[in-house]
Amino acid sequence: MIDLSFLHHLDRLSLIINKRITSNYVGERKSIATGRGLVFKDHIIYAPGDDFRYIDWKVYGRLDKLFVKRFEEERNLTVHIIVDYSASMGFGKKQTKAEYASMFGIGFAYMAMKNNERFVLSTFSNVLEPFKAHKGRSQLISIVDYLNKKKPQGLSKLDDSLGRYKKLINSKSMVIILSDFLYSVQDIRQAIARFKRHNVVLIQVLDQEEETLPLDGDFKLIDTETKETLRTFVSPYLRKKYTESMDNHRAEIKRACDEINAKFFTFHTGSPIFDAFYQVLSA
Repeated sequence: MIDLSFLHHLDRLSLIINKRITSNYVGERKSIATGRGLVFKDHIIYAPGDDFRYIDWKVYGRLDKLFVKRFEEERNLTVHIIVDYSASMGFGKKQTKAEYASMFGIGFAYMAMKNNERFVLSTFSNVLEPFKAHKGRSQLISIVDYLNKKKPQGLSKLDDSLGRYKKLINSKSMVIILSDFLYSVQDIRQAIARFKRHNVVLIQVLDQEEETLPLDGDFKLIDTETKETLRTFVSPYLRKKYTESMDNHRAEIKRACDEINAKFFTFHTGSPIFDAFYQVLSA
């Protein structure tokens, strides 16, 4: 069962969401861009630099003066939480990576609910399983029940799943992706590039053993997704090269995130969840 005892601590934090990510114009005057979720507000006298497409020609016909329509933008934000539930996320002794990532996901959903934002939590492995975006406690309860019953399984298809998910987003949003991100950096770069117009956060969840490889001697390693085996001798030199490779991999993911102005964080399952939240939100 997923531990939800940390949720009441989150009341002391606020979900850091920049409500202006849907704005096309910042200043004393509101944006006059039109589109989904925009409501007509009033008129202003046309000034050089205003978009002539929003001139109200009917008003011009009556008053012989140029006026521009102003629109009030819909500021509500949808928080999209996407959790990797492939077989590799089932790794862990005291707590699996999937359980820890689920706590993170539920925490973000809870904070979105407290801010009266629409939120949706979805999972992926070889298939994408999305929820419809809603507000309120009933949606959160449904998500908790769903995750408590779900088991990590199947191959991970990050790029394919996120490509499918992108088609479900029809307005600028906050997109939070939780995974171990043990994929090629090229696949990660290609997957997240689809969301470059959104506010994107990547949270890597690893087991502490995956970070440090605390093994010595002969071992048969089994891939949890493909079931392929590898016999190897774990020496201090191999362990050093392994940790260097993990560090380089994280650095490459960070660079891919920087390319689309996304945030990237790494936590292991032993990190206190509240402290992890504080670090993400403080950033």
